[in-house]
Amino acid sequence: MNSMERINSAIDYVEAHITEEIDFQQVARRAYCSAYHFQRMFSYITDISISEYIRRRRLTLAAFDLREGGEKVIDVAAKYRYKSPEAFSRAFKSMHGIMPTLARNPGTSLKAYPKLSFHMSMDGDSEISYRIMQKPAFEVCGIKTDIIVDSERTNAQITKFWDDNIGSGAVAQFHRDIRLDYNTPLNAALFNYSPRMFSYMICYDSPSSNVPPGYFVLPVPSLTWAVFFTDKHAGSETTRVVRRLRERIFLEWFPTSGYTQAEGPEFEMFSQDKGIFCVEVWIPITKADRY
Repeated sequence: MNSMERINSAIDYVEAHITEEIDFQQVARRAYCSAYHFQRMFSYITDISISEYIRRRRLTLAAFDLREGGEKVIDVAAKYRYKSPEAFSRAFKSMHGIMPTLARNPGTSLKAYPKLSFHMSMDGDSEISYRIMQKPAFEVCGIKTDIIVDSERTNAQITKFWDDNIGSGAVAQFHRDIRLDYNTPLNAALFNYSPRMFSYMICYDSPSSNVPPGYFVLPVPSLTWAVFFTDKHAGSETTRVVRRLRERIFLEWFPTSGYTQAEGPEFEMFSQDKGIFCVEVWIPITKADRY
């Protein structure tokens, strides 16, 4: 079974148990990985969390039940595991734009989020450049925000965070405060993952002296890292290039590597020469168990 078949098997499990309490350990086993790794992989590939995918699928099927089956709102709410009809109605309106009692009306417009199915796309990519390395504990500091995991907003939030801090002079001030040459690119840390949100930080190694006040400090434990390298590219291409590399890491590299993702922060380390960029993606890893 290849990596795509494993992920599709996990999605099939979700669909088969969509009206039950989903056991993420069981979902992950069908993808031959840990629950932590599966949730990170899923969000990278789809730009939404697995819990958000399940929410959208339940509300899609709930709309079918109300329109075609004529079921009562209270019964549909319970079927799709909402604690009350009121909570279900709020979620239903958030997705469909109407209250569930109106879903039966002829001509009413509803939204459908289809079941996902993954297929391998061969687009000319060749080898993935990487190295495995041990690194002792270290510390970074910088400017932090929280990012909502959402297919329409995640990348836009990150881009805006960089633009706002560059435009306001905060990035330049950070360079001065930690005595870093302004031409030295800063890095990014991604951490504190939850199903709907993660923390993102514009950062650099903490200075040997005390970190200036006002900056967030992230201690990083001693870990084993897989470090991946993008091809050289123009700065305007960085988001697309890094996203494509991350997709390949989770769909192609991890399933055949003998490793799985360990809990810990991830980093994007930027370097540039005369406007040409290269990015290192650092992901903490551990030897994979057999699931």
